[in-house]
Amino acid sequence: MYFFILHLSSFILFPMPPSFFHHLHPPTIPTAQARWRHTLAAGGTAIFLMLILGVTGILEMFYYAPNPAEAALSVQTITYHVPFGGFIRNLHYWAAQALIVVSAVHFLRVIFTAAYGHPRRFNYLLGLALFVVSIMLDFTGYILRWDVDICWPLTTGTNLLKTIPVIGDFLYRIAVGGNEVCETALLRFYTWHIFGLTILVVILGVWHAFRVRRDGGIAVPPPQLRADVTRIPRDELVRREVLTMFIVSIGLILLSIFVPAPIAAAMSVSIRESVTESVDVRAPWFFLWVQQMLKWGDPFIFGVLIPSIILALLALIPYIFPQPNEAEIGSWFPKSNRLAQIIVAIIGTIIIILTFINR
Repeated sequence: MYFFILHLSSFILFPMPPSFFHHLHPPTIPTAQARWRHTLAAGGTAIFLMLILGVTGILEMFYYAPNPAEAALSVQTITYHVPFGGFIRNLHYWAAQALIVVSAVHFLRVIFTAAYGHPRRFNYLLGLALFVVSIMLDFTGYILRWDVDICWPLTTGTNLLKTIPVIGDFLYRIAVGGNEVCETALLRFYTWHIFGLTILVVILGVWHAFRVRRDGGIAVPPPQLRADVTRIPRDELVRREVLTMFIVSIGLILLSIFVPAPIAAAMSVSIRESVTESVDVRAPWFFLWVQQMLKWGDPFIFGVLIPSIILALLALIPYIFPQPNEAEIGSWFPKSNRLAQIIVAIIGTIIIILTFINR
């Protein structure tokens, strides 16, 4: 990590000859839409966090034992006995949490700058799907700790699948396998985490990045409607991206050093039974809003139907709401998509309130 940061800092301070990394970027980009206050550096940061998750995840695989008897103990071994293992695990954990936050910020930026209109509607759906799969990856990674804190969220989350009419039992078997979820589901979730969801994230991520280039790069008004027609070269864009990577790396390193990832005792039969009955166990922070709604009544309505309606509404924004005015695309809070902004703001505010209520 030290040499990585040293390389980044030298790249920022001293120009380097063009490389393959440079040629992944367009030759130029509009100056106004290249500023940090416009992009919030969210898209590039999300890709960087995915790379960190991939590298640290591979390193953890050398010591992780994906079976119920040894999984929690192997996590403890990684944390306390493997040289730099605790740091790598903390880095993996905090990168995963940051990815959810950064992806949400990126989604909000797309909505609040009207960057989802034609021809970017399909790529908007790809980005939303990538966000959902990233949350599922975070949840399956949370389960792989296999300690006393995960049995209740695992049981509750997988039982929600059974409430879905007609296909619920089928989806439950695909996700879990057996009926004793806190005893037999570990290998299934490990496979989903390492292969199924990871491969899907890679495919969606590459497809999403390809469509960004194919759809004309960052969303901007047509040339004749732009107030600022200046552009920056790819070298400057890469320099800004590397500087962002440097800042994110420093933040993750500090978090990983001073704030350890959660860890608890391994599950036993007696502990598992008591944890399953406990009302004090919390879901992962990104599902706390769903857990709060489950207290209100029917699990299918509040745990499956309402989240599905919210997701469907977000997915249909480019198709059912008025298209943004071309002259306002790429500017913050344009009037032409005010309805979409209000709806997304209301949904986001409700989710945040429910999350903090259930903290």
